[in-house]
Amino acid sequence: MVRQFFDDMHGTDGEVRAAYAEIAAWLAQTPAQTLSAKREEAERLFRRIGITFAVYTEGGDTERLIPFDIIPRVLDADEWTFLERGLKQRVTALNMFLADVYGAREIVRAGKLTNEHIDTHPAYCAYMQGVTPPGGVYTHIAGIDLVRTGVNDFYVLEDNCRTPSGVSYMLENRSVMMRLFPELFARINVEPVARYPQDLLRTLRSLAPGGEEPCVVVLTPGQFNSAYYEHSFLADEMGVELVEGIDLVVRDKKVFMRTTGGLKRVHVIYRRIDDDFLDPTVFRADSVLGAPGLMEAYRAGNVALANAPGAGIADDKAIYMHVPEMIRFYLGEEPILNNVPTWDCSNEGALAYVLDHLEELVVKETRGSGGYGMLVGPHATKKTRDAFAKKLRLNPAGYVAQPTLALSTCPTFVADGTAPRHVDLRPFVLSGADGMRIVPGGLTRVALTDGSLVVNSSQGGGTKDTWVLHTRQNGAK
Repeated sequence: MVRQFFDDMHGTDGEVRAAYAEIAAWLAQTPAQTLSAKREEAERLFRRIGITFAVYTEGGDTERLIPFDIIPRVLDADEWTFLERGLKQRVTALNMFLADVYGAREIVRAGKLTNEHIDTHPAYCAYMQGVTPPGGVYTHIAGIDLVRTGVNDFYVLEDNCRTPSGVSYMLENRSVMMRLFPELFARINVEPVARYPQDLLRTLRSLAPGGEEPCVVVLTPGQFNSAYYEHSFLADEMGVELVEGIDLVVRDKKVFMRTTGGLKRVHVIYRRIDDDFLDPTVFRADSVLGAPGLMEAYRAGNVALANAPGAGIADDKAIYMHVPEMIRFYLGEEPILNNVPTWDCSNEGALAYVLDHLEELVVKETRGSGGYGMLVGPHATKKTRDAFAKKLRLNPAGYVAQPTLALSTCPTFVADGTAPRHVDLRPFVLSGADGMRIVPGGLTRVALTDGSLVVNSSQGGGTKDTWVLHTRQNGAK
């Protein structure tokens, strides 16, 4: 039988890959009833923790748990070393692109992009033109979505350069797995991820203007935001204050937070609110989520914002197509991690091809996220494809298309036992004025529905713990 998808656990000969040897043995030795009981225990733990997210539907926002799968996804040391090199290369180029966008625009002079690409982009922030953040870094926390199609075939599916979420799930998944299966961790030498909050704090502190002991805060829109748990979790883990806009005040181009002891100077803000809501004197005048005068303090160099306003121009799906050329242009290197082939529907020829091959392609909104507003052609009905074709013709510039990748599968515990399910991976890359940091692993998202390629939690996907082995397993295939 010819395998249609790359199997993370098994080689083409059906043999277990060396990285999964201990996992395979564990699964063979553990009764299904035990795994089922452990899964129920995991759900109780997550419910007790209160880690939820909002699903945006026509009936309103519904809070729910993200399903957690108890079978980990495993990468060996060599695989992770390769990914780490590629991630650092890519995020370095993205930051250089952002510095160029808000600076000299050498990439435009070289004819790789046009000013129109930049100036008409919804995420372009004209207020940032000529502003250089600390260390020249714009996207300090990046989440890069990866998919795998073969032994050495990893592709970048998406770059998240604004306010990427999910790291709390990465950390809580590990915590729950260690609690449920301590004997498994005793058998397998897995790289830790627990240092992420400390790495994040070091990264943020490196951005602070000099002269004082830096005060770092996490700025949240509030408890009704879908990612509020993560905001609170990270603030607690870093040992810093979680604040809302009402807690901040700007005086003499400096930012302070209100405390019971009076005003306290703030040097670095890890902001988890969108650009438009940061400062009502610069962006949306009706915003109550940010602080008036915040951007003036930022431009004066008296406070650092992570990520920088305007960083979103680097993660648009239309800009995504140009990242390999950015790497060549800024770094003089060939990309280590490949892009997925992409058709820009604003191009007349590309649009014609996409319309003729809708049953084979995945079509996405260039500004979309979370799996919303997309068409998975092979799994859509003809009626759905025809309706989507009308959208494409009306607004071709709003869409890109990609082939339906054969996403790798990973063993997953489902209702009728263990079965392969499609997965992706979101590692988190930290970039500060003092360098880059990546904890080994990331958030593995899994499509729990049989045959589904959509891993987004908003579309019914779940998550897994991601294990990077401390050393390479001999005989890896």
